[in-house]
Amino acid sequence: MVSDLLHHLDTHQSMGLDGIHPRVLRELVEMLTKPLSILYQQSWPTAEVPVDRRLANVTPIYKKGRKEDPGNYRSVSLTLVLGRVTEQITLSAITWHVQDNQVIYDSRILWF
Repeated sequence: MVSDLLHHLDTHQSMGLDGIHPRVLRELVEMLTKPLSILYQQSWPTAEVPVDRRLANVTPIYKKGRKEDPGNYRSVSLTLVLGRVTEQITLSAITWHVQDNQVIYDSRILWF
């Protein structure tokens, strides 16, 4: 899974706070897959994510209207690329669990 996610990184996105560009991660996928997989496997049972993968640089971006009104801004968060990969792995694990265990049922089915 880590290999697939690294292969499909968008190289047009900006680099994260660590200064690593997605293109570098994509080009080094063969060398990075095993160490990253080990890191992810070790953090999964403990439910702990390293602090550096949780950091973000949030910047307000002006949308429209009066610049004095804070509601006319949207926040853009610059996160680590590897943090985004971690999020995708977590999302996939949760999705598989929900589907495999039929946690969510079709709401269109009426039970009487």
